[in-house]
Amino acid sequence: MGAAIDLGLLDLQLPALAPGTKILVAFSGGLDSSVLLHRLAMQAPNRVHAIHIHHGLQAAADAWATQCAEACAKLQIPFSRVHVQVDSDHAAGPEGAARQARYDALRSLMSAGDCLATAHHRDDQAETVLLRLLRGTGVQGLGGMRALSEFTPGWLWRPLLEVPRAELRRYAEVQGLHWIDDPHNVDPRYARSWLRAEVLPLLQRHFPQAQGSLVRVAQLAEEASGLLDELAAQDSAVAARGDALSVASLLQMSTPRRHNLLRFWLREHAYEVPSANELARIGTEVLAAAPDTEPRLAWAGCELRRYRDLLFAMAPLPPPPPSWLLTWTEGCQLQLPDGCGWLEAARVPAPALTVRAPRAGEAFRPAGGAHARALKNLFQEAGVPPWVRVRTPVIETDDGVAVVAGIGCTQRWQAQRQSVIGALHWRHSLCGAASPLAL
Repeated sequence: MGAAIDLGLLDLQLPALAPGTKILVAFSGGLDSSVLLHRLAMQAPNRVHAIHIHHGLQAAADAWATQCAEACAKLQIPFSRVHVQVDSDHAAGPEGAARQARYDALRSLMSAGDCLATAHHRDDQAETVLLRLLRGTGVQGLGGMRALSEFTPGWLWRPLLEVPRAELRRYAEVQGLHWIDDPHNVDPRYARSWLRAEVLPLLQRHFPQAQGSLVRVAQLAEEASGLLDELAAQDSAVAARGDALSVASLLQMSTPRRHNLLRFWLREHAYEVPSANELARIGTEVLAAAPDTEPRLAWAGCELRRYRDLLFAMAPLPPPPPSWLLTWTEGCQLQLPDGCGWLEAARVPAPALTVRAPRAGEAFRPAGGAHARALKNLFQEAGVPPWVRVRTPVIETDDGVAVVAGIGCTQRWQAQRQSVIGALHWRHSLCGAASPLAL
């Protein structure tokens, strides 16, 4: 029967979950997830729900789903099958596309506080570190996979990260488990499969400790990453100006320290971390730009914009809308053109309001002002960035311009607002965060 099973490694330490929450197991039917499901069925049978993702990429996919359903029935574990479409043109390639589709589907089935359990093990961790080394990742990437991490709306749990795959196989054989061997797992067209089949065995013939060393690299990188985050948090406390960063503070830092803060800041705002080349361009094209320019640098899912001494991060904005005009007659919300957010009122406007874009050369007299002044000058004095100005809603009544969002309202609007519309807000994300502005 072979070596004895180390049940200590497979005695899973369940995370502390709120009452009523579930453990969803990503169950492919392969060796690893079969062992994970079997162990959880023994330790927490009333909380476990198996989810099988049907990618439809292989002819045997239907048969695999049936086999998974039968295994769950035998264990008396609830089972769900979810079909997903894999984007063949995904920028991350077929592996990345399948992984993204899988995680998106699993996340959609989770409720607040639920835990998604995956069967990543020690060998997977070593492969991940080697793959990231070859791709030139930074310290955060070399930290590898964490046993427990946030995964909105709940948690992602990898309880087998300390367990070698050989131990999982021994357990499955002793328990008489049946599992699926996916040919994709040994297909050399895929980077991870090639590393698993060709590179790691060769490394371990010459360096028997290779797998353990790679896992140790992940542990050391995780420690270093934590220290870098502590330093970045300290720097952020000095450089942060609300949701923006002070350009002057960034320029006073050494280049590595500035890059560390930018990576930390962007991760905190859930944006993709830029490449080394993009980080260098932030310094030369954005931070070092003349104060009267409007520098902008974009990459996947994010763009940086500078205004005066402030650096903003936000989702890429669509082009500024051309001159537009809306009539607000129904509902307590008015959706503005793409990229401009929306207006939200306490009640439906009565009478109807005209909402439009600002006009070139326009003047406005806010409450308390001695006389009308150029809107451009009012925007400058209020510190409104140029990309916000061109998307700012202006509210007109029969008496003319009554409100310019971000600037103020007329004395008459101030006196009559409660009877016309009640509390009014402009909500947008033009400065990197949702910005409610009372009007």
